Amino acid sequence: MARRSAEPANGSAPAARQVPMRDFSRSLPMSLLRAREAVMRQFRPSLRQHGLTEQQWRILRALAAIETVEVTELARTAFLLGPSLSRILRDLEARQLIERRTAKTDQRRSMVSISEKGVKLMASVAPSSEAIYAEITRRYGVRKLAELQEMLGELEQSLAGLGASEEAIAEE
Repeated sequence: MARRSAEPANGSAPAARQVPMRDFSRSLPMSLLRAREAVMRQFRPSLRQHGLTEQQWRILRALAAIETVEVTELARTAFLLGPSLSRILRDLEARQLIERRTAKTDQRRSMVSISEKGVKLMASVAPSSEAIYAEITRRYGVRKLAELQEMLGELEQSLAGLGASEEAIAEE
């Protein structure tokens, strides 16, 4: 089977190459997504063995770090959209991995915490999770991993206010 050339018949460069932007594969968002995917590929089999999705695990991890949290704050902490979080919370609640109750101060707000069963599940996942972290650290290096986490934190901080004024205007 003959491959067709991506070059136009007139010999000019394809339209995509005329866009004055860095190469797609070298864009920061794509680099971060590729790195995230490489990391998550290591964790997914273990999560699947325990009947968890990445998002469910992210919520349990966030809840394990705090006593109780309001649902909208949990959405921000776990980087999930409200509708997705609602569905995931329903699933986790049905499995009795979380507990949800109405806030005493505002009946419209829902508070969430990890249940004892959720803590036990996390304890069963923890050894394989830590083994995966150990292997990532062994392959990438303790120093480089610490530097990467520090640099990512610095990147996040340096961009924290960027675009905030446009978002505030759009919300008004």
